[in-house]
Amino acid sequence: MSTDAIVLLKNDHKEILRTFAAFEKAGEQAHAEKGRLVQKMIELLTVHTYIENEIMYPRVRELLPEVEDDVLESYEEHHVADVLVMELAAMKPDAERFTAKTTVLIENVRHHIEEEEDEWFPKVREGLGRKVLQEMGADMIEAKKKAPRSPTQPSALKKTIDAVIA
Repeated sequence: MSTDAIVLLKNDHKEILRTFAAFEKAGEQAHAEKGRLVQKMIELLTVHTYIENEIMYPRVRELLPEVEDDVLESYEEHHVADVLVMELAAMKPDAERFTAKTTVLIENVRHHIEEEEDEWFPKVREGLGRKVLQEMGADMIEAKKKAPRSPTQPSALKKTIDAVIA
């Protein structure tokens, strides 16, 4: 398995996008299936944003000051996703706005993934090089082990609160 930070994040993106596609294919009345898929999305996004916020973004910001604006925008995009995830975690799958809220989350996260993969990751790969990305990736693998799986866990909650008041 690769420890390249960008490869690891792209693998996460693929799994997240597969879950989005499954949600979109679920039938209109497939409340139980949609609920299960949203729970999976919540876990995947909580872990993913945790490792990006804790490892990737701070290190890239420190080592590549020229991508500062990209990092700050990514933090804000995570904040929007965090708020939607918190709201979805508290909703029942048959709630009137459950599917609409999930659709907005999916649209926002897809946009974020496209920007990262098409614009940001190439700059980071060029600027940091293979060795630094492998070290960062190894740290991300370790961080994933202790990452919150739910937005209501204290470490995830702190991140959401920090994002709201920052």
